[in-house]
This record gives sequence, C-alpha cells and structure tokens, in this order.
Amino acid sequence: MDLLFFVLGIVLIIGGANSLTDGAAALARRMGLSPLMVGLTVVAFGTSAPELVVSLTSALKGSADIAIGNVVGSNIFNILAIVGITALVTPLSITASTVRKEIPLLILASCVFAVIAWDTLFSGLIGQENFLSRSEGLALLGFFLIFLTYTFSIAKSAGEIEQESDPSKKRKPMWLLIALIIGGLAGLIFGGDLFVSSSSSIARSFGVSEAFIGLTLVAMGTSLPELATSVVAALKKEPELAVGNVVGSGLFNIFFILGTTATVTPIKMSGVTVVDFLVMVLSSILLYVFGIFFGQRTITRLEGGILFACFIAYNAYLFSQI
Repeated sequence: MDLLFFVLGIVLIIGGANSLTDGAAALARRMGLSPLMVGLTVVAFGTSAPELVVSLTSALKGSADIAIGNVVGSNIFNILAIVGITALVTPLSITASTVRKEIPLLILASCVFAVIAWDTLFSGLIGQENFLSRSEGLALLGFFLIFLTYTFSIAKSAGEIEQESDPSKKRKPMWLLIALIIGGLAGLIFGGDLFVSSSSSIARSFGVSEAFIGLTLVAMGTSLPELATSVVAALKKEPELAVGNVVGSGLFNIFFILGTTATVTPIKMSGVTVVDFLVMVLSSILLYVFGIFFGQRTITRLEGGILFACFIAYNAYLFSQI
C-alpha cells in the first residue's frame, strides 16, 4: 500500500502542478500581473503548502527534526535539484529584479535562519540546546510581511508591462481559471501528503533518523510540486515563473512556514547539523553567482549540471553519515 500511495502521490503532484501553472499564468494576464509576480506569490504559496502542513504537524507531534529538516532540505532541493534539473531541460533566463533583489533576499533569509537556529553557537554558549522560540518565529513572520509588502509594491508596474506586451492574448473563462487553480492546489497538497506519508513509512522501516528523513525523503516529497511546476513552466516558455517559483518558495519556507511553526510551538534543534545549514546558504549564493556573473542572467545547461552535481554530492554526504 505504501508503494501504491507513493506512485499515486507523484501522479497527483505532477497533474496538480500542470493545472496550477495553467490557471495561475492565465489569471496573471487577466489581472494584468507579470508571471514573476505570480511565481513569487500565488504559485509559491500553493507549492509550499505541503511544507507548511508537514512542518507544523511534525512540530506539534514532537518530531522537530522533520520540521527543521523539511525546510532546510526543501530549500537545498529547490536550488540545487529543481533549478539544476530545469536548466538541464531548457536554459533559464532570470530577470534583473530577481538577480538584484529576490535572490539576495533569499541569501539574507538563509543567513538569518542559520543564525537564529544556532544562536548558542554564535553567542558562544557551546553545549546548550538550540531552540527556535516563539519570539524568533514572530520575527520571521515580520520578515514575511515585509516580503509581501515589497512583492505587492512591484505588482502594478509589472502588471502594466505585461498588459502592454500582450494585449491580444485569448482569455479563458474566469470559472475555468479558478477551477484549474483550486484543482491544482488540491492535487498538490493531497499528492504531497500521500507521498510524504508513504515515503516516511518506507524510510522508517530501515531505521534511519528523523533528521535524515526530513532532509531527504520529506524535503524531496514536499518539493516535488516546485519541481513539477518549474519544469512545466519552463517548457511552456514561462522562465520567469519557473525561477520566481523557486525563489519565492524558499522565502515562504523560511519566513512563513518556519515562522508559523515556531510561533505555534517552539522547535528544538538536534539532528540537523551546521553542515546542512551551510549547504543551504551556499546554495543560494551559488545561484546568485551563476545569475549575475555568467550567461547574461541565464542559468545555462552547464550551470544546471553543476547545481545538480552539488545536490548529488550533498546527498552522498548525508548517506555517509548514516
């Protein structure tokens, strides 16, 4: 049954991602918003819903390592695997705004997350336990509100550009767009839940730690919506949506998901190590370097291959620690 649910979860995730991409991109044009704007908000929030459910449920049940590992592992998977695989399928162009503003914000978010998660290390109180407290969760939610304010502040100008560049686009009925988005989100959330439950059950039968499960199977399972959405968006010639989805999801994971989870219940740090946080931070820096220094704001197939190779190397390290 676990194997059946595993396959069914993947099918629902891929189908949901395709439906959500179609509905969100069309709704963006209807409302006069750019694909980047939708990728940073609607699609990012929808594809991050499995992470929110998994992290919050895990923390409430006392499985803090799954909650933390899910966020850290998902952000690593988003950049190294999703951007890498998508760029191997087709080179990804990145807007100037994403390179200069959104990706640096993701780097900052990753650094802030690392510092507050390992506050005893940075304060010199070695040996004491690390916690994400409610106050730190509220601080992350404050950052999330700032991010939303910034995102919506660029919506008007981005929307005007989109309207001028594509005034004759054939519109789909509004009811169909809403149905596509709701159906896509339902497929993503339900499929992600099936995938995580079945894969976690399979992994635990081998006696591996919750931190390992969170950083690998759970992180990959909850990030499959981002992978499917980004690949589909790239194939449909919406590269801004693909990159915006990954960056927006990373910010949602740290600011909103972790902020909400820590606010509801403090999270104890234990199994997720400094190395995992370091890889998360370096991944976002590598994305920035590739975006700004090579290929004229394009993630080429070679760069995508390097990102994916880094993902394989990181997972090889995780398996060596079992």
